[in-house]
Amino acid sequence: MKKFTLPLVALSLLAGCAGPGQLGGASNITVMQGSELPAPDRADLLSESRPYLIGPFDKLMIDVFGIEELSQKEVQTDASGRISFPLAGVIEAAGKTPAEIEDEIEARLRSRYVRDPQVTVNLKETVSQVITVDGQVRKPGLYPVIGKMTLMRAVATAEGTAEFAKLDDVVIFRTVNGQQLAALYNLKAIRRGNYADPEVFANDVVVVGDSQARRLFRDALQVVPLLTTPLIIALQNN
Repeated sequence: MKKFTLPLVALSLLAGCAGPGQLGGASNITVMQGSELPAPDRADLLSESRPYLIGPFDKLMIDVFGIEELSQKEVQTDASGRISFPLAGVIEAAGKTPAEIEDEIEARLRSRYVRDPQVTVNLKETVSQVITVDGQVRKPGLYPVIGKMTLMRAVATAEGTAEFAKLDDVVIFRTVNGQQLAALYNLKAIRRGNYADPEVFANDVVVVGDSQARRLFRDALQVVPLLTTPLIIALQNN
C-alpha cells in the first residue's frame, strides 16, 4: 500500500513542518492515497470474521437431503470456530464459507456412509460478523454485517444520527494487514453525491461526531478539503 504525506499542493505546505510520510505536529499518523479505505484481507477478517466467512459462535442450519436424521440440524461453532456434525465428525469451520462447509461434509459422508450426499449449509445467526457504530447516533451498538454494507447503511442501522451529530465528523477505524487505519468522512457530501458511499466491513468501528477522534485529522484538515474527498490516515503501531 503506497503512503504519502498529502496530495499535490499539500506536500509543499507541510514540507517545512513534517518528516516523510507524517503530518506536521503528528508523528504517529500517515496520510494514505485514495478516496476509500482498502478492503481487509482474509487474515484481517478472521480476527473477528466477516460474512460469509464463518466465525466463533455463529449458528448454522445444516440439511442433508433425503436423510431425516441429518436434516434441520442447528449447529453452533465453538470458541475456536469448530463444529461437530453426525457422521462427519469435527470440522474446522472458521474462515470458511457455508459452501466450503457443504463440500467438506459431503466428502466425509460420501467416503463412509452416503453414496451421493447433498448438503445445504445456511447461516442462521451471526455473532462474529459485526461492526460497531458509536458516537452521535440514536442507537449505538454492535450490528451484524450480512452481505454488502456501506457507511450510510451502517448509520441508518443505528437508527440514524442524533440531534447534535456532526455530519462532517464521521470516522471509520479499520485494521488492514495489521495496520490500524482511520478515514474521516462527511455524510452531507456523500448524500450530495460528492463522493461514493464507502463500504464497511466486519470489525470496522464507525464513530459519528466524536471530536476526540477528529483530533487525529486536525493538521491535515487545514489543507485537505473534506467536501470532495474523504481523508484517510494510517495510525502507526508503537
